[in-house]
Amino acid sequence: MPSASVSPDPVSDVSLTFVGHSGPRCRKQSTSRLPLYAVVVLLALPSASAAAADAGTGPFGVTVAAPPTAQSARVGALFAAGRRDDLRGGHFCTASVVHSPRHDLVVTAAHCLSGKTERLVFVPGYRDGVAPYGVWAVGEWFLADGWAAGRDEDSDVAFAVVDRQGGNGVEDAVGGNRFATGTATGATGVTVTAYLNSRDAPVSCTDKPRPHHRMQQRISCPGLGGGSSGSPWVNGDGQVVGVLGGHEDGGATADVSYSVVFGAEAAHLYDESAGCHESQVGSS
Repeated sequence: MPSASVSPDPVSDVSLTFVGHSGPRCRKQSTSRLPLYAVVVLLALPSASAAAADAGTGPFGVTVAAPPTAQSARVGALFAAGRRDDLRGGHFCTASVVHSPRHDLVVTAAHCLSGKTERLVFVPGYRDGVAPYGVWAVGEWFLADGWAAGRDEDSDVAFAVVDRQGGNGVEDAVGGNRFATGTATGATGVTVTAYLNSRDAPVSCTDKPRPHHRMQQRISCPGLGGGSSGSPWVNGDGQVVGVLGGHEDGGATADVSYSVVFGAEAAHLYDESAGCHESQVGSS
């Protein structure tokens, strides 16, 4: 996404590829891209703001400073690990916690992670140089082959496993939204929470997605520029039904943003990243 600034007030302006640092722990499996199928729902609590989006109460298409809430705490900024002691101004993409069996999974856009060689950290609820819920090291991440092989914009979604702290996962600290596939585009409004490169606190916008084509959806929210890639699209049921990315790496302008439509490829990728390491607890 291009760079853009947002004021604190409302503005008008599947196949699996493993990538990581500790060595692959899962056997690569191959499947072709499949059509959409039933929704995958995993236990979590919806927020009041997401419920407002679901009810269509809006306001739609207005980008505002995101207040600190239980829902926004699940969204965080990605940093190079070398910035963990000096976070201010160092983030480059957005990610969010999704429910998983081991409580250690975040979702973002594939283009945020592919090609990265340095270690990364995830900071949920990041604000103004402060990490209120800790700094969580990213251990490994998982990309679909469609993205890894040819930057297929219809495969621009990725999951990352973050290291545990004191035996607890990041979901134990902030909760996690459900990851859902097969939902109808535009059935409800979604709230997008994002960390712009130009700001050290999150912004949010609610809008109703519209189809771009069969595997892409779009929203019209002003000012979602650089750094917003990977931002979750959360509906009123507390489900992540998109992440900012896909077409044109999320959009060529800051006022129209895109996401992959989550289907069977995304569901398979979630299953592999959430489950394949579960039997490997304690391995390195």
